[in-house]
Amino acid sequence: MIRRLLLITTLITFCLVVLGAYVRLADAGLGCPDWPGCYGQLTPHHAKEDILEAHAADPHGPVSMPQAWKEMVHRYIAMLVGFLILVIAALAWRAAARREQSPWLPTILLGVVILQGLFGKWTVTMLLKPAIVTGHLIGGLTTLALLTWLCLRYLAPRMTAWDVEKGVRRAAVVGFVLLGVQIALGGWVSTNYAALACTDFPTCQGSLVPQMEFAHAFHIFRDLGETADGQMLPLPALTAIHWVHRVGALIVATFLLLFAARLMRAPGMRALGIWLAALVSVQCLLGVANVWFSLPLALAAAHNAGAAALVMLMVVINFRARQGLNATFVGGLSR
Repeated sequence: MIRRLLLITTLITFCLVVLGAYVRLADAGLGCPDWPGCYGQLTPHHAKEDILEAHAADPHGPVSMPQAWKEMVHRYIAMLVGFLILVIAALAWRAAARREQSPWLPTILLGVVILQGLFGKWTVTMLLKPAIVTGHLIGGLTTLALLTWLCLRYLAPRMTAWDVEKGVRRAAVVGFVLLGVQIALGGWVSTNYAALACTDFPTCQGSLVPQMEFAHAFHIFRDLGETADGQMLPLPALTAIHWVHRVGALIVATFLLLFAARLMRAPGMRALGIWLAALVSVQCLLGVANVWFSLPLALAAAHNAGAAALVMLMVVINFRARQGLNATFVGGLSR
């Protein structure tokens, strides 16, 4: 049962991460301005009068029936994921499960999900503070990464292993860390609405190095669209956020493509190398297309889906590399 639950929960969590990006990009994050319900009700239907009143008072504001439903569907699925992870953690502590796998990783995962729920609450109650929204994104991808690792651990505990070069194992870890940093930068771009600070490519505002202002761009403790002292966030700050994400994409894509080429030559890793090269290439094309076509919702959501898929793939690669490490270690002991 725990294996089936892990597969189902991982799939739902992937969809939840993409849906969360869609909700954010569709400006529906405050579709219900309270938490966990909608105007204290279970569904937008039950809060219809309050929603219509808020929309009538501010027709261009964040509250409307379609926006409220987008936000609440996201919350319903998040609650389902939280419940499934609670069940997985409980099953992992059963005596039979303890003999097969340690229950501590599912327990840590449960703690991450609880923290993620708090980030979801703070996202609404703190009115989309960039640091909170970015933290919510990182928490979602951390949950997805841990679920993917658990799936591999429970579904293939006796996977055929082979000797893996130390360089490959180390590059897999470095690649995962670089990808995480780049995703955090991408989240910072999205939560600060800086995706269209540069509308041309490969230049930015007609220059390879445009006018930028970094002090306010990466100041964490501030409100959306404002500097730390409450002034309107200037365009050079938004430009800096966007430009750093572009430079990060160039660095990370180069590293991962070189790593993919190395994987293609490693025993048993060729298919993973091909998948990595393909996903990185598609993700780069999606990023460029978002600039060229002025951030259409479908492409922007696909870009977030690509990031989530890369996280899962890098977890698989690190798991396989670790299997090789374990095989080398066990083989040395037996000799």
